[in-house]
Amino acid sequence: MVRTVVAGLDGSAESRAAAEWAAREAASRNLPLKLLHVSEPVPEPTAQAPLLGGETLQYWSETIPRTAADAIRLRHPGLEVDLHDVAGRPADILTEAAKDAELLVLGSGRLSGISGFLLGSVGLAVVAHAEQPVVLVRAGERAADEHEPDPVGVPSAGTPFRPVVLGLDVDDPDDWVIEFAFDEAARRETALRVVSGWNLPPYYVYGLSLDPQFHDEVARRKATELSEVLRPWRQKYPSVEVVEVSRPDSPGRQLVDASREASLVVVGRRVRRRSLGAHIGPVTHAVLHHSTVPVAVLPHH
Repeated sequence: MVRTVVAGLDGSAESRAAAEWAAREAASRNLPLKLLHVSEPVPEPTAQAPLLGGETLQYWSETIPRTAADAIRLRHPGLEVDLHDVAGRPADILTEAAKDAELLVLGSGRLSGISGFLLGSVGLAVVAHAEQPVVLVRAGERAADEHEPDPVGVPSAGTPFRPVVLGLDVDDPDDWVIEFAFDEAARRETALRVVSGWNLPPYYVYGLSLDPQFHDEVARRKATELSEVLRPWRQKYPSVEVVEVSRPDSPGRQLVDASREASLVVVGRRVRRRSLGAHIGPVTHAVLHHSTVPVAVLPHH
């Protein structure tokens, strides 16, 4: 089976940004890029009805993805780019496509007035059910956004990459999530910032502990646990500079704050099958909606 990077493409600004990000990622991995255009079936009269300018819905649904694919080929010479047009329910088709992909890249609208993502029902469904990594890219994302500004403060894709940020629960670390983040940092030749938020025990929060040193003891223990989890990965990726951040605060808030100086945020999604469907989790949900940079979500048990 040929490994690929798959990007959902529907012609929207966010999907075009996602396709461009996926093209850069595929090139860095030496993998082909598969652009997947999913269209929901519509009655023939609707497909053939003229729109503004005299063109039909069918014309635009076929032309826009093809034009976008051609533009990516021009901007990324040497990259193998295949366009596939599939009819069906987008969430189902994209989730199924993720099974055979190295990773799936989707676009996400930007919230009006604040930085962050507007994750629609399709994106939420795919993230909640996909078995491979899913990366969400917001509209307007540019290659230069992943890099440090040049010496005079101008955005540039020729400067070093900003750090990769990993959200890590030391009580439930997953090797796949950690390795994905280290690998992304290594290929970007940048640092990995590992953020681990934690809360004090309830009896301390409610004032039942009078020991003034208790907080410091917990902080030292949590920091030590984080270092121990990362020790073998530091040895496996000696070229990656690792910055460890262990603080008593909301993990979601810390990751959103860290995203402002990052090129990519990596989070895990614990696979929990419930009667009402899959569960994303509050931390991942917060990061997906408020991160200012692309977010990679990896399912794990």
